Amino acid sequence: MLVTPLRQRASHKPQQLKVDMTLKQQQYEITNHGYGKDAVKILHVNRQGPVHTIQEFEVCTQLKLYSKKDYYQGNNSDIVATDSQKNTVYLLAKKHGIENPETFALLLAKHFLNKYAHVQQAHVHVEAYPWQRICQDDIHGTELEKTDPKQTVISGIKGLRVLKTTQSSFVNFIDDEFRSLPDQHDRLFSTVVDCSWQYSDTETVNFSAAWLLIKNIILQNFAGDPNVGVASPSVQHTLYLTQKQVLEVLPQVSVILMTMPNKHYLNFDTKPFQQVVPGDNNEVFIPVDKPHGTIYAELTRKQLRSHL
Repeated sequence: MLVTPLRQRASHKPQQLKVDMTLKQQQYEITNHGYGKDAVKILHVNRQGPVHTIQEFEVCTQLKLYSKKDYYQGNNSDIVATDSQKNTVYLLAKKHGIENPETFALLLAKHFLNKYAHVQQAHVHVEAYPWQRICQDDIHGTELEKTDPKQTVISGIKGLRVLKTTQSSFVNFIDDEFRSLPDQHDRLFSTVVDCSWQYSDTETVNFSAAWLLIKNIILQNFAGDPNVGVASPSVQHTLYLTQKQVLEVLPQVSVILMTMPNKHYLNFDTKPFQQVVPGDNNEVFIPVDKPHGTIYAELTRKQLRSHL
């Protein structure tokens, strides 16, 4: 008996492997399957003249196909890519608007089922991040700290999240070879205000009234008059004007520290999808948590050296 050459042995292996894989496939069954895109963040702005209404959601889409050939055979011909599912969220929001989480979830599910006949099931989960309009009497969570050794009182506001959809700009900053951000003459402006201040006089101040007054000063410098608004050329300028007004109206406050991180909302680019939603987009934005800019400053009366 002759020894089979190695090259001939190798030529039989792929066929044998194919048979073995087919037999193994028949031994097992995929009983549940699906795929999709999770944590698609979206902010939608409904601009009705001077009145703007916003909806912020986190959307998850999951599709289950009739076929399992993508699993068994590595055949991707039926797959609606998860990136395409993400784009669908933004494009349908741009095309139809958003009324509430339930109707938007139904809109997405019906779209996937009606457009792709090979999709057996569509699951859509929409989580809302509620916003409410600024009201002068609204109260948000705060921190109050009092220390006894020198009767120093430090009060503060933490986690005051605000957003406005117009009258915020950022232009004429350094333009060099490292810059990629264009001038923004009208942008979304959102931040989470952390603010603390120290009292130099604890005898004549009404702490509750002062806290409420400072909170309202923050809101007024951010949003302005409800009917007119206020322009903000930068986060830095808005921050400084707020601190300055606090020291002007409350002589008992000696120093104030504020931190205002930029909470970015990036415009979703609809240019590649003109057949779906023609024109420019100024309604659908992508919330981005990281990275983000952080602006802070401490403003102190010149005759004092207190620091927070």
